[in-house]
Amino acid sequence: MSPTTKKKAVKKEGTATPKKRGGRSLVIVESPTKQKTIAKFLGPGYTIMATLGHIRDLPSRSLGVDEANNFEPQYVVIPKAKKVIPSLKEAVKNAEHVYLATDFDREGEAIAWHVAEVLKVPAERLSRITFHEITPTAIQDSLEHARDIDMTLVQSQQARRVLDRLVGYKLSPLLWAKVRKGLSAGRVQSVALRLLVEREREIAAFKSQAYWTIQAKLQKGKDQAFQANLVEIDGKKLDQTTVMKLFADDYRVSTTSLTEEKPVTSLVERLKKAAYKVAKVVQKETRRSPAPPFMTATLQQDASRRLGFSAVKTMVIAQQLYEGVELGSTGSVGLITYMRTDSLNVAVTAQEEAKQYIKSRYGESFLPERPRIFKTKSKSAQEAHEAIRPTAANRAPESIKSFLTADQAKLYNLIWCRFMASQMADAIFDTVGVDIDAKVAGEPALYLFHASGRTVKAPGFLKVYEEPDEKESEAKDESQKLPLLKEKEDLTLLDLLSEAHNTEPPPRFNEASLIRMLERHGIGRPSTYAPILQTIIGRGYVREESRRLYPSELGTIVTDLLIGHFSEIVDLRFTARVEEDLDKIAQGEIAWAEVIKEFYDPFMRDMEKAKTNITTKPYEPRESGEMCEKCGQPMLIRESRFGRYMSCKGYPNCKNKISLDASGKKVVPEVTDKTCATCGKPLVKRFGRRGPFLACSGYPDCKTTYSIDKEGNLFMRPPPQMTDKKCEKCAKPMLLRVGKRGPFLACSGFPRCRNLKKAA
Repeated sequence: MSPTTKKKAVKKEGTATPKKRGGRSLVIVESPTKQKTIAKFLGPGYTIMATLGHIRDLPSRSLGVDEANNFEPQYVVIPKAKKVIPSLKEAVKNAEHVYLATDFDREGEAIAWHVAEVLKVPAERLSRITFHEITPTAIQDSLEHARDIDMTLVQSQQARRVLDRLVGYKLSPLLWAKVRKGLSAGRVQSVALRLLVEREREIAAFKSQAYWTIQAKLQKGKDQAFQANLVEIDGKKLDQTTVMKLFADDYRVSTTSLTEEKPVTSLVERLKKAAYKVAKVVQKETRRSPAPPFMTATLQQDASRRLGFSAVKTMVIAQQLYEGVELGSTGSVGLITYMRTDSLNVAVTAQEEAKQYIKSRYGESFLPERPRIFKTKSKSAQEAHEAIRPTAANRAPESIKSFLTADQAKLYNLIWCRFMASQMADAIFDTVGVDIDAKVAGEPALYLFHASGRTVKAPGFLKVYEEPDEKESEAKDESQKLPLLKEKEDLTLLDLLSEAHNTEPPPRFNEASLIRMLERHGIGRPSTYAPILQTIIGRGYVREESRRLYPSELGTIVTDLLIGHFSEIVDLRFTARVEEDLDKIAQGEIAWAEVIKEFYDPFMRDMEKAKTNITTKPYEPRESGEMCEKCGQPMLIRESRFGRYMSCKGYPNCKNKISLDASGKKVVPEVTDKTCATCGKPLVKRFGRRGPFLACSGYPDCKTTYSIDKEGNLFMRPPPQMTDKKCEKCAKPMLLRVGKRGPFLACSGFPRCRNLKKAA
């Protein structure tokens, strides 16, 4: 049954909580970890159970959408949910009241509705509760403000799911027929892929230009020397930047009027004979305000830049911190607020707690004059949500580090520091700017040099948190200690240097910059950024090298096909408009089926045209010109999400494979002086998806491998061992594995379930 068949009822807060008649209430959540944490805060009158995630979805082997009947979805119970539904139904029978406590977003609202539909809970015994943090106060408050399921949120999530299903199931067979079997296309993922392809072409088309900069090393008397840059010639500023645009994303490419070596060399020789005099000195105090606390997009960006975490890894760890971590005798504690949010709101109680902590630890001078209030720039932001912050400001990272995994500790520290900094005073700097005239005897032209310096007067929020690009720039500024200079003072030239540069193309995207681009254009929402990246990389459309994203040849072919025949699907403005329509559905302004129909009719017209108009040849791996050294058949150049490689045309009978680097050269294994402990043959250094490792040169007869830790030590990883422990997220057995940091438990359901935890 579709959510449109149910009338939306909106109860006033607090009215959904029933009068207790002595029975136990049932609280249903998604994960066992969340179940365990919440159980601590509720008394014996409550039973808490977990659904282990979604329990119903569109069928996996058919479209599951009735196109002729107003796009009615045809939901089926997920196979893994069939194991938990009977116990949930039994619990519902014996419950006085049922509370659906799934996550605080549209997907969580949809899960709650699916649970209610499958369990057939009577409306008078059913309530929806939400909380942005798992703490005793938040849980109690949610029970006191229970409500009905918000059907507009459910319909918005359903519209997204149906849209994505229609695009995927209609486009994929076309790609199989015209490009290659096994391909798939997605509505939002295709836009992200286009951004990468267009950026790669911009880089390929870029023509580098040489330019020079001139820097003078000057001194006043016997004071410390300092450096100044040539910025103006005869009243005309040197043109050092030009602005280019790509999909409305501005980036700057250095260029300059000093583009020829001979004139620059001549100018340097003349400036060596010039007289240098201070023309102007400007001293002022500048302030820098802290960044706001994290929302989903900025958390993923900062975790990528600072910690090297992928977006998927960031969200998995954040989910663990939100649902609860065992803190010794304290038990399971939710450490952060809900991590899928586009709001910058901060609760007044959290601000007050942060204020008291900052005052006691750093002093009153580190507090701002008034509490900071941040507003998101996104029109669609859910302001009822909160920014991502620690649930307790006084729970400093060092106090709980021993209870967390290394990655959990890193991410919690990042979230804690960013939030605390957002509640602290501005950083204050003393800055000095000096203009210096250089006059060459016999020349009418006047040359202007500029020097600047900055020192920290009051660190403020920098005591806790610095922006990723601040440290390097500030180190340069602070190392430039300018002497006390006055106007018209003469300076001595110690040295004059000219340095050659080349203009550079726009940088390739990494995960952080791609998420920032998607966020800027309104593409996707907090819950979708990580899946977008996971999908385009997992499908082989994109590969990641040195944390940069490269579109594969296959990804480029698919993008060109979509641009040529389905321009709206890969159009940024159109995709952003669809996201706005989904927001309007959530606000009850438009009907969800109308949004689907508006998209569906032109999409199907394009589909019919494409079936006859697409004439491209199917994508096939191209021949490399080399023959296989093992069987003599041609070697083919292929590409995967891990990079390019050559493989034998005789696969699977011949499995010879050679990796290629970014330039297309063969990566030849490096023979080492170490020998294999199994067969005695030399070990060779190879490179895998997780970096370098040593492998026996006798492969495939001997498959012995050694990992290399950060210190360069070798260790052999034993095969994974099955344990009797069950995964807290999907209930599958946990495997005991050994990594670079020692033993750990990993779910045997990988890659569908990526649950990890320390081995006891």
